[in-house]
Amino acid sequence: MPPMKQMATENESSVSEFILMGLTDQPELQLPLFSLFFVNFTAILVGNLSLMSLIILNSHLHTPMYFFLFNLSFIDFCYSFVFTPKMLMSFVSEKNIIPFTGCMTQLFFFCFFAHSESYVLTVMAYDRYVAICKPLLYKAIMLPRICCLLMFGSYLIGFSSAIVLTGLMIRLNFCNNNIIDHYMCDIFPVLRISCSNTYVNELVSTAVVGTAIILCSLIILVSYAMILFNIINMSSGKGWSKALGTCGSHIITVSFFYGSGLLAYVKPSSVETVGQGKFFSVFYTFLVPMLNPLIYSLRNKDVKLAVKKTWKQLTS
Repeated sequence: MPPMKQMATENESSVSEFILMGLTDQPELQLPLFSLFFVNFTAILVGNLSLMSLIILNSHLHTPMYFFLFNLSFIDFCYSFVFTPKMLMSFVSEKNIIPFTGCMTQLFFFCFFAHSESYVLTVMAYDRYVAICKPLLYKAIMLPRICCLLMFGSYLIGFSSAIVLTGLMIRLNFCNNNIIDHYMCDIFPVLRISCSNTYVNELVSTAVVGTAIILCSLIILVSYAMILFNIINMSSGKGWSKALGTCGSHIITVSFFYGSGLLAYVKPSSVETVGQGKFFSVFYTFLVPMLNPLIYSLRNKDVKLAVKKTWKQLTS
């Protein structure tokens, strides 16, 4: 290889680390934000660990619905470790530097858990459909083996999506610009600073994310349309309240997760919309994992009963 060409190639791939801009560059906000997100991180860990422990310790929660809820809490618990510790460090350090390998690892696990959660929420909607519309066949349809396969499929799709998206990012070159205008290594903020042609990345990323959103949204909407149709035909008010009670928590979770995700990924080009993207991504990366245990605990009689039983066992 000629010396000039070799030098150009080396320069193209010279970036070995990135600088994450974080949420804000205002010094007076660093300490309050550190405190706020530290409390948030603690709440996510305690809330999801508590919910998982309750499901394990109480036999009356050993049902398909709570098996899926256990996996949702497990994903939220792991999900918070992907970016929160790094973000907390950014509030107390002068430069928030992340190595190239660290950035790609963060991107992989972010994609893996986000996609897995999307499909777990979809499986939970299907579970509610079977429970309300086919109650007599529920135990025959939602067998332990089927539930495990549905979860395995959710994690497998999440893993495959993460492999594809991260693999495409690794092949890119980064020349002089290594400053990512975000608090984590997300797909579009990283693509924005690459000096390679990102058309294939943008096309595949849009296809993978779009397919997940369309497919999951369609299954969830059809499931709830069938549930609503079934509820309308119910004669008893007790049946109405029970059906709405079992679905209410899931509807709130899905609304928060997909609503904030869609607002964050409306493709930006201006500085204002980039800032809005960061703001809305805070909702699904920090707020949703914290709220999920609260939503399912406060609105759920079974979980409240499990809390009382566990508390009695601990204090007796």
